[in-house]
Amino acid sequence: MRVKDAMTKTVIGVAPQASVADALEIMTRSRLSGLPVIDETGSLVGILSEADFLRRAELGTGKPQGGWLETLFLPGRAAEIYARAHARRVEEIMSAEVATIGENASLGEAVALMEKRRVKRLPVVAGSKVIGMIARADFVHALAVLVRQPYEDALVSDAEIKRRIEAEMRAQSWAPAASVDAVAQNGVVTLRGFLTDERKAVHALVENIEGVREVHDHMVWVEPLSGMVTPSPEDTPRGGAA
Repeated sequence: MRVKDAMTKTVIGVAPQASVADALEIMTRSRLSGLPVIDETGSLVGILSEADFLRRAELGTGKPQGGWLETLFLPGRAAEIYARAHARRVEEIMSAEVATIGENASLGEAVALMEKRRVKRLPVVAGSKVIGMIARADFVHALAVLVRQPYEDALVSDAEIKRRIEAEMRAQSWAPAASVDAVAQNGVVTLRGFLTDERKAVHALVENIEGVREVHDHMVWVEPLSGMVTPSPEDTPRGGAA
């Protein structure tokens, strides 16, 4: 899936000359935690987020926390904090260095950039123009659509399910491909063998194979140092271990 498939195409932005009060009104009315700052030509010039309002004189949070030492040795920093705490225009508090992404980028690229830059949203641009926004909520919406799509179980044979499971196991460096066997019958997969700490990951791998309707876990857990063996939760009687 590409960014253009998940992004919000209706862009709610704010002008750099707009007042802080206007920006706050837009954010609260639209229930947005950030706004792209767009000039009169339609070009992206900055981003405004909740973090830009943490240090505000009105909240009593505008003073530097470093005390007199910071004021003495870092007067420029103290002045910057004061200016942001008392600013009245968006351009005075916005972040000018904006991480952006193109509409044809993959969702994986978008996630990597958001994690790297530690941001919750990315403007989607074509040239310097903002054509959309992609935020964490958009990933949730896209995922909700994808997980609702039914698998075409009838088109996937048990032999094909087994082949796909084994191929995906071999493709994952962490997967216990040599010690776990999967048998499929009418889309129901039974797992046998032994593993160490990969149970949840193995379940996720198998459950995401097209055609799998149900998974039965009979894999035993082996403690690497002692060799102690513990049966799967499915094979453990209620009230205690076997």
